[in-house]
Amino acid sequence: MTTTTLLVIAKEPRPGRVKTRLTPPFTPEEAASLAEAALADTLDTVARTPADRRVLVLDGAPGPWLPPGFEVVPQCEGGLDVRLAAAFAGCTGPALLVGMDTPQITPDLLTVDFADCDAYFGPAEDGGFWSLGLAAPDPALLLGVPMSTPHTGAAQRARLAGLRVRELPCLRDVDTAYDAEVVAGAAAGSRFAARWTELSGAGVR
Repeated sequence: MTTTTLLVIAKEPRPGRVKTRLTPPFTPEEAASLAEAALADTLDTVARTPADRRVLVLDGAPGPWLPPGFEVVPQCEGGLDVRLAAAFAGCTGPALLVGMDTPQITPDLLTVDFADCDAYFGPAEDGGFWSLGLAAPDPALLLGVPMSTPHTGAAQRARLAGLRVRELPCLRDVDTAYDAEVVAGAAAGSRFAARWTELSGAGVR
């Protein structure tokens, strides 16, 4: 029987370790609070998406933002390509991976069907990718892909050549204060939008 896995790769939202590009205008504590809100929204969405397994691949320790129903596994050592590859290596069937930087995602976006395709690919506006799904997880499809560059998405997409790929919508990652403002507007009603509004009301822009 095929088991569909939803993977979330994330860092524990601790000041100085996450969203450092938001500082300034935010303090490290404020940036971490935005990261925590984004992570909580992401995990809530994944929890409401049909799946057989939900796995948080975490750098750090779980906190009160973790809902029930998730397996938590530590990230391995190495570059991001190595850590993503290891996340897929832990799956025995189809898997879809997302990060913690797109709190605007919805269960509809994450509800995938591998019956007639081999992969899903969700590009990000900054040139990276926010989601990758593989019907037959193969770590070799990620190892060696240059991460955190304007060409990361193109390089990862090229690795899927020869596979039947379904494209997901292009989304904006939260990296900068401008990104945070735009994403908050696209994620009305979310924890992330509420936290952004609180900070904006305090005069932080």
